[in-house]
Amino acid sequence: MKNSEYLKKYVQLHPDNKMGWYLLGKDYESNGEQGKANYCFNQASDVYEAFEHSKVPDDLWEEYQTRLLQLSKDGEQRSRRIRALLMCIIMILLIGIPSIEAPASSQSALSSSQEPSVDVAVDEAQLEGSEDTPSTPVEANSRPSFTAQAAGSSQERASTLSDILSHPLPVNMVVLGMKRQDKWLLWKHDMPVAFTLEKNEAKEVTYRPYDPSECDCKPPDTSSLQADATAWIKKQEDTAVLSSGIKAFAIKNKRVPSHLNELVKAFPNNWISGTTALMKQNFAKIVESIDSSGANRGKDSLASSKGQQPPTLSANLGERPYFNEPLQIIVDKKNYRLAVVSGNVILRNYKVGLGGDRTPESNFVISDKVMNPNGSDRGEFGSRGMQLSASNYAIHGTDQPDSIGKDESNGCIRMGRKDVEELFDLVPKGTKVHISKGVLPDDLLVPAERYATKHGQDQTNPKKIYHWLN
Repeated sequence: MKNSEYLKKYVQLHPDNKMGWYLLGKDYESNGEQGKANYCFNQASDVYEAFEHSKVPDDLWEEYQTRLLQLSKDGEQRSRRIRALLMCIIMILLIGIPSIEAPASSQSALSSSQEPSVDVAVDEAQLEGSEDTPSTPVEANSRPSFTAQAAGSSQERASTLSDILSHPLPVNMVVLGMKRQDKWLLWKHDMPVAFTLEKNEAKEVTYRPYDPSECDCKPPDTSSLQADATAWIKKQEDTAVLSSGIKAFAIKNKRVPSHLNELVKAFPNNWISGTTALMKQNFAKIVESIDSSGANRGKDSLASSKGQQPPTLSANLGERPYFNEPLQIIVDKKNYRLAVVSGNVILRNYKVGLGGDRTPESNFVISDKVMNPNGSDRGEFGSRGMQLSASNYAIHGTDQPDSIGKDESNGCIRMGRKDVEELFDLVPKGTKVHISKGVLPDDLLVPAERYATKHGQDQTNPKKIYHWLN
C-alpha cells in the first residue's frame, strides 16, 4: 500500500503521465482493488494496451472516478525521491511484462541460460533524495552496445523498454532516441542518448535516464557516449549501403558476390559507387548473414520482406546490423521531397525539383548509375544520374538550381549537386524507387557531414549520350 500512496501522489501532480496511471493501476490490482485498478488502466489508455495487449477495461470503475479526481493537488514541487521510486517500480514491473514484438518470448528470454535472472538496481542517493548529480556510469569491461529507437512519448519508451528486457542484454546498452513524424522515425547523426541499461556481475540492471524531465536531475555528461554513438551511426550507414548492394546483386545474379570488387566494377556493373574501410572490414560477415537468410535465391526470397517495419531490437542488439531492409527511395510530389528509407526509418529527406503531371506516380528501380551523364559535370544533368528502369526518367543533377522545389522539369527528378552526389553514394544500382503524393514529412533531413565513399572505378559512360526528359 505504501507504493500506492507514492504513486497516487505522483499522478495527482502529473495527471497526464500515462505510465504513472498504469503503474498505479498495477499496484491496485496486486492489492485486489480491481475497481481502482480499472480506472487507472482507463487513464493509461495506449500505455495499458501496449503492455497488456487488450482493450482498456471500462466497467466497475465509475464509482471511483469522482473520488479520485476530487483529490486536491497540493502544489508541492516534484520530489526526487518519488521520481526515483517511480523509475524503480517501472523497471520491476517491466521485467515481467511480455514484449510487444513477441508477446510470448519474455519469460523464455529472461529465464534462458544466458540470462538466468534480471534484477533492478537504483542509485541509493536518488532514493534518499540526495541533491548530488548522479555519477557517471561505471565503465564496463566491454564497449557499449548501441541501438536507436523511438523514445519520445511514454508509450514509445514503454514499448522500447519492454522489447529490450525480453531479450538477453549486453553488459552496457545505450539507447539513442529517434524523433517521430507520422509513421516515420528520423535517423539523425546527432540522436541524443535517451537512456542506458547497465548490467553488473549479479545480473542486476540499472536504468539510467538522460532526459532531465524524466530523472528530475542533471544527467551525467554524455560527450564520450555521443562520440561512440556517432561512430556507430556512421557504421550502420556503411552497413546499410553494403548490404543493400549485396541484396540487389543477389536478386540479379541469383547468388551473393564472392568479393567486394564484384560490387565496384566499372559502369554498368557499379552496384555501389565506392568503398569504405568499414565495408572492406565487414564484407565477409555481411555476405554470410545475407547468404544464410536466403538472399542468394533471388527476388522471391527478398520479396517476402515485411516492408514498412521499424528495426526491432531482436535484430540489432550487439554488433548486428541495425537496418534489416534494403534502402529504398520514395519521392513525394506534393511537397517536393525525395527520401532514402529502410522500413519506416528515414535516413535522408531532400528537396527536389519535379515536373508536375509529367512526373509519373509509379514504381521503378535504378537501372543505371552514371557519373557526368552529359560528358561533363556542368551539363544539364549535372554530375550524377540514376536512370529509372527502362524509361526516359531519371534522378539527376541540374544546371538550373533555381528549379529545385518547383515543377519545371519534363518529368525527371532534379536535385542539387551536393544532394545528388550523396544520393549516388548511398543507394546501389537496383534500388527500388516509389513516386507518390502525401507520403513524406516536410522537414529536410540532411547531415552536416555528407556520406561519401571512395571511388576507384570508372563510372562514366562515354559510349552513350543520355536523352532523359530532364
